[in-house]
Amino acid sequence: MNWDIIEGKWNQLKGSVREKWGDLTDDELTEMAGKKDKLAGKLQEKYGWTKEKAEEQIDHFFRDKV
Repeated sequence: MNWDIIEGKWNQLKGSVREKWGDLTDDELTEMAGKKDKLAGKLQEKYGWTKEKAEEQIDHFFRDKV
């Protein structure tokens, strides 16, 4: 998965990400700017997931988006 593409399309993808993980705020999504590590960190914080689980969820979600 190419995160450069995701970062480039982040403004288009934010709505889908917000829909999937509704606990994330618009400000948090803007702040992370498509950075996978920042998204994983916020998912860990909001949902109590391990880093591995957060990255697995992210990879699964974006597999179909790019």
